[in-house]
Amino acid sequence: MEVIRADVSYISEIYQLEQDCFKTPWPLEVLYEDICVNHNIYFVIKENGRVVGYAGMWMILDEAHINNICIRREFRKKGYAHRLMERLIEEAYALGADSMTLEVRVSNFRAINLYKDFDFEIEGVRKGYYADNKEDAFIMWKQGIKREMEMLKMEYK
Repeated sequence: MEVIRADVSYISEIYQLEQDCFKTPWPLEVLYEDICVNHNIYFVIKENGRVVGYAGMWMILDEAHINNICIRREFRKKGYAHRLMERLIEEAYALGADSMTLEVRVSNFRAINLYKDFDFEIEGVRKGYYADNKEDAFIMWKQGIKREMEMLKMEYK
């Protein structure tokens, strides 16, 4: 399992994952602008040279906003999303973030449980957030990234 910072060479694979994973995938142009023009943080995860998932986030001042995590269906429940979350948190910390946020469909129990495993808490609801079916989204936050990462550093000394 290998996690790599995404660049223009991964755009088509990320776009394909979007098509496979989401009811309302982001257009190719939006992905290109987000990754290549705005230089937002995206990682791909590879197994045996094949991209099996990706994750992206935006930095807004000292907050990291996770915008998407996507794993190919046949590779789910094998730890890939967990590893991408670890990498996003590491990168958020390296960039000075002390908190992270995201929106998640209220029906996406698997994702909600993943985020809870990383100490995200539900702190609000965005009514009708998803355009495809007007489903609500939970707003989840993780606080104290700096303290958590400093404690991990001390453990490994």
